[in-house]
Amino acid sequence: MIPFSRTWPYDKVMGDIYVHECPFCGTNNVRLPLKPAELRSIHEGKKKLLVFPCCNNRLHIIDTDNDYLLFDQDIR
Repeated sequence: MIPFSRTWPYDKVMGDIYVHECPFCGTNNVRLPLKPAELRSIHEGKKKLLVFPCCNNRLHIIDTDNDYLLFDQDIR
């Protein structure tokens, strides 16, 4: 079972990946340095270091689906 405390929702808008709010600093509508093609490779097993551009906090993405990013640590 996937732990909900390690997931964060995202949206795809015009080829960019956004989160509604940064889990660290609370900034709204943060554009992530990810491309939609990278989401597929992450889902297939590749890990990705994600650096939030608003506050420079880092997390490793270990899986994705159509709505959520799964990280290697709790963020909620």
